[in-house]
Amino acid sequence: MAKDKTVYVCANCGQESPKWVGRCPACGEWNTFKEFTVRKESASAIVSGGFHQALPGEPLRRRPIPVGQIVTDEEPRLDMHDEELNRVLGGGLVPGSLVLLGGEPGIGKSTLVLQTVLKMTDKRVLYVSGEESARQLKLRADRLVPRAGGKADGQEGFLSRSSCMVVCETSLDQIFLHVRNEQPQLVVIDSIQTIMTEAVDSSPGSISQVRECAALLLKFAKESNIPVILIGHINKEGTLAGPKVLEHIVDAVLQFEGDQHYMYRILRSIKNRFGSTAELGIYEMRQDGLRQVSNPSELLLTENHEGLSGVAISSAIEGVRPFLIETQALVSTAAYGTPQRSATGFDLRRLNMLLAVLEKRVGFKLAQKDVFLNIAGGLKVTDPAIDLSVISAVLSSNVDTGIESGVCMAGEVGLSGEIRPVNRIEQRVAEAAKLGFRRMIVPRHNLQGFDTSKLKIELVPVRKVEEALRALFG
Repeated sequence: MAKDKTVYVCANCGQESPKWVGRCPACGEWNTFKEFTVRKESASAIVSGGFHQALPGEPLRRRPIPVGQIVTDEEPRLDMHDEELNRVLGGGLVPGSLVLLGGEPGIGKSTLVLQTVLKMTDKRVLYVSGEESARQLKLRADRLVPRAGGKADGQEGFLSRSSCMVVCETSLDQIFLHVRNEQPQLVVIDSIQTIMTEAVDSSPGSISQVRECAALLLKFAKESNIPVILIGHINKEGTLAGPKVLEHIVDAVLQFEGDQHYMYRILRSIKNRFGSTAELGIYEMRQDGLRQVSNPSELLLTENHEGLSGVAISSAIEGVRPFLIETQALVSTAAYGTPQRSATGFDLRRLNMLLAVLEKRVGFKLAQKDVFLNIAGGLKVTDPAIDLSVISAVLSSNVDTGIESGVCMAGEVGLSGEIRPVNRIEQRVAEAAKLGFRRMIVPRHNLQGFDTSKLKIELVPVRKVEEALRALFG
């Protein structure tokens, strides 16, 4: 019988050391090393007793083969019955994959997953909850039934047809026993920070526990070809809690984000081994669950802003999806001597840079004025193409003159006051034309080689900020 191994693990970054040290050599933090006891034979016992016995004949060693002889058939995917989630995953859930879903507390991670698995009536799902009781899950399922598609035959009728099995468990070896007995086609772990294994002598949620449990779940997924969805917490910095190796282990990392005071949620793909990381899904949070937003442009625009100053419409792209958003600005005289700069949904440092460009290159004096900027809908936009709409909204509020309705814009502003070209201009123009906009201000360089003869929208090319402002305000 092998001896127990004692290691010291940094609670901040997961660095291991055979002895205690005061300062971590990896992250530089002091007094973060904790002592843990690792029983090597326990991990192998859990693996063999949990799921490996259900796979007789599985080869333990594989012979290397030439790369040209590798079969590259199309991976079959599980339909999640959710167009937004399928798009972000790259077309569906790949069998044997390990997917990590993270986000702020209360943002709707468990709601999204439970709502999705309730729709999958053709698949047997094992939902493992380490945070909530079965009664709490049943109450949530009753609330989500109309959104999952069970409104026609009633709540009990739909839930009776659902093949989702629920178990409240935090022990990993017990979870593997449930998997062997139930033989599910999909496993959901809510959450990975509550799961523990006897192989590591530490509390649930610690770095060593999260790393060991994730490694065992990865081995289970690859050997059994059963996909596993992990729900993960995030820390105060906004990154996924636990060791960084957790993100390296899994096949896909999805980030569910949004403001709890607004109704919109965005699902981003940070890492995806089976698809593109440029995809993006948008949901609307309602009382009966999350509703898919197929056309976000119509929801993100106020119905009527004619005559209102400080409002500019921009054609932005998040991921690969173009949509039109409102940029709202308010400029007022500084009441307390020191001007304030505030931005919601936009980088404050970039706002300060754009204000400096307006003062230096265009001549507008904003040094003694408060400037407040807001992206409508609670979205956080990083597309540099909304720079032009930001300065247009600021100047519109400064002179208290509204921008003509039916006008949108897209363009990046440089430090010398030039309007730089943006990517995917065709998609931006097509989205604006689809929503009935008559004019669109675009960088002049983007029109090189762009056929505008069949467009139903007038394109106004500009090269400098002064030209754009002249086209807007005359």
